Amino acid sequence: MIERLLLTGAGGRLGSYLREPLSQLCTELVSTDIKSKIGPLYKNEKFVSADLARFDEVLPLTEGVTMICHFGAVVDELPFDNLLGPNFVGSYNVWESARKNNVKRIIYASSIHAVGMYSKTKTITPSTHHKPDGFYGLSKCFSEDLAKMYFDKNGIEAVCLRIATCAPVTTARSLTSWLSYDDLVLLVTRAIDSISTEFSIIYGVSNNDRKNIDNSEAGHLGFLPQDNAEKYASEIFESDLAEELIDPGNQFHGGPFASTALGVSPMEKMKIIHKLKGE
Repeated sequence: MIERLLLTGAGGRLGSYLREPLSQLCTELVSTDIKSKIGPLYKNEKFVSADLARFDEVLPLTEGVTMICHFGAVVDELPFDNLLGPNFVGSYNVWESARKNNVKRIIYASSIHAVGMYSKTKTITPSTHHKPDGFYGLSKCFSEDLAKMYFDKNGIEAVCLRIATCAPVTTARSLTSWLSYDDLVLLVTRAIDSISTEFSIIYGVSNNDRKNIDNSEAGHLGFLPQDNAEKYASEIFESDLAEELIDPGNQFHGGPFASTALGVSPMEKMKIIHKLKGE
């Protein structure tokens, strides 16, 4: 049982699915978000509203913390200036605060968009070099390199989760890239309870028949996803896929992020269902 665990981005969609299971892994869960409220709290959870772009607000959150689940960020392709504070400066503030307060490990919500410009004909692995598909993907590359530097220089362990599509299956692309919410919880749990992770990268993807992602290099984390998007295949292929299939982004792991101009949101094409847990 971990003494104190910090979750950033607790008011976001993925954070909403992580709060309850994380609260069961620690004596105290400190949840934070730039939002002023995140709803009813769990028994051993406390909430602190904070701006990750402000070091003076992040540093106190890490006091007495053993591990951090860093899920706080703007999750979209937007102009660089919109991402600079929350995604770039925010990550620096988390890692530097962790250094000052002797945090053992950071589990980071990276993204497949760190390697989104690779052709889908290539099977990507944890050692696949960065090839971001936009400013959002670039922020994930920055944070992964930041994590590696802080491990090499200061010994702060890190598990960077290159999450693919963690949302209900709504497109043909998500039949390959889907990460179920249950598998997300399993992935984060394995990153927390592994005895040693050093610096690790692992893809957040379920056990989909159509996936072209190989996580074998991260086998030491013991992540064995249970769900498979194939159960949605018939429904997806019976829907109108015309717009999706003509998008050149489908030739890349990043999907619409790869074909959309820098700084322009592709979320409408992604058809993401942005419902928090319980909504």
